[in-house]
Amino acid sequence: MDTTLEIFGAFFGFMAVYFTIKQNIWCWSFGLLQVILYCFIFYTAKLYSDMILHVVYVFLQVFGWYNWKYGGSNHSKLRITLIKNETFWIGSTILLSFCLGYFMQTKTDASFPYEDAFITIASLVAQYLMIKKVLHSWMFWIVVDVVAIGVYWYKGLYFTTGLYVLFLIMAIIGYLEWRKVYNEEFEYERA
Repeated sequence: MDTTLEIFGAFFGFMAVYFTIKQNIWCWSFGLLQVILYCFIFYTAKLYSDMILHVVYVFLQVFGWYNWKYGGSNHSKLRITLIKNETFWIGSTILLSFCLGYFMQTKTDASFPYEDAFITIASLVAQYLMIKKVLHSWMFWIVVDVVAIGVYWYKGLYFTTGLYVLFLIMAIIGYLEWRKVYNEEFEYERA
């Protein structure tokens, strides 16, 4: 495992989440650098679901940037909203995680096939909701981070584990910050 690659990936990931909390569009540029590096890191660690996730993330970073810039009404800046169909998102995450985990367990030499599959599917859901600036995307990230910390520690990806500990803390802060902004905007509109 190339530790230098992991350190740079962790740095870019930290910066991506920092700018996401601030609702700064630079989050997508730093995120793009992070996900490209982590494609190689996860391939080497035989965390194939995570690797596939990061390949998809390359495209989602571009879509996220566009959506945050032009996704609001009349192509304006996108605003924070609340989740709709919460049961659908949670149920879909569990079902698809099981399906991908079963495939990885029976068709590959993947490490932690079900946990890795959950990280992948829940991350895709969280990322989609983040692209749409849904407040509860942070809740999905919190759960993903908790599972990922255990998997990455066990695989010896210590810088990545540290990054996900920071991600966990930042996801909690992100939720609180976005909730504050949402409440302020909601109160302003009601006034």
